[in-house]
Amino acid sequence: MSEIRLTSLAHSYDSSPASAKDFALKEMNHVWEQGGAYALLGPSGCGKSTLLNIISGLLRPSHGKVYFDGEDVSNVGPEQRNVAQVFQFPVVYDTMTVYQNLAFPLKNLGQTKDSIDRRVREVSGALELDGVLSQKATNLTADEKQKVSMGRGLVREDVSAILLDEPLTVIDPNLKWKLRRQLKILHKQFNITMVLVTHDQLEASTFADKIALMYDGKIVQFGTPQELFEEPAHSFVGYFIGSPGMNFVDVSLREGHAEFDQVLVPIEANLYQAALNTRTTNIKLGIRPEFVKLHSQRCQGGLPVRVVDVVDLGAHKIVDVALGRQRIKVKVEEELRVSDEEVFITFPEQRLKLYADDLLIRVEHS
Repeated sequence: MSEIRLTSLAHSYDSSPASAKDFALKEMNHVWEQGGAYALLGPSGCGKSTLLNIISGLLRPSHGKVYFDGEDVSNVGPEQRNVAQVFQFPVVYDTMTVYQNLAFPLKNLGQTKDSIDRRVREVSGALELDGVLSQKATNLTADEKQKVSMGRGLVREDVSAILLDEPLTVIDPNLKWKLRRQLKILHKQFNITMVLVTHDQLEASTFADKIALMYDGKIVQFGTPQELFEEPAHSFVGYFIGSPGMNFVDVSLREGHAEFDQVLVPIEANLYQAALNTRTTNIKLGIRPEFVKLHSQRCQGGLPVRVVDVVDLGAHKIVDVALGRQRIKVKVEEELRVSDEEVFITFPEQRLKLYADDLLIRVEHS
């Protein structure tokens, strides 16, 4: 297991990049601690696979350094880095049995027959492959082949890290939950550094202790699933995490309030002052649908709104309301009856966020 450290790392596929837009990865400094379970999350084209290929050694960075346990491996290939990479499509030897596939990396290292057998059976048991060890890989289902591919990464006890590039994409949706759970169990059992690349926030949250969320070639936030949900450091994090994502409204600042469309929303004094101090007019108010409160009757601080749409999702409802010219989404319990007439919403002060130039304005709540 290794600590993986990225220092001033950036990458451009252009041999002569002229501006930031020519970089697939913008300059970053980041650390994956030894033995951690991490997810690299983001939409298609944000730089996830480029970053993973740089870590694995399949791609050399155009700028900056990659360190494994303090050793510079920036110009070292995958073999010397001693990492295992599992790809979206399973890489297995179809003519070999499952046992032979799992044993192959250990045979190449010259290990004894007994040590190979012990490790193969340990890994196959963890992956629930015991019953198919004697089968040819060509006869396996897609999820079984992917488990064999994962097993070939796990079987080497000396591996520095396992890098998983969207490994569950081709798996039957009914089996994804089970495989995500198995990945988590495997991480705990073998205590190895794992980095899972995915565009699926549920996949990331159920596997990783910490998530690195990427946007436009940068890691815009690194933290626990709870931190990304409750304290989005960038407006993109608020938009991307959650279903539905965060409500955002462009606002101006006026006498202790955020103002839009002649609507005034009171802002906690420290947060209001911090927003004034940013010296920018690009201010957004953000609040998650889960934290907006819906009231059937007028109440203190309640803002009158009109119900535009109600979507019943079984376990809960998503209520769209019109506030000024803005649409605000509110997540409510399924059994709550929503009137078509005028209702009211409140924004709990401790749940309101302000963003300056898309970055969270941080203050201690009084």
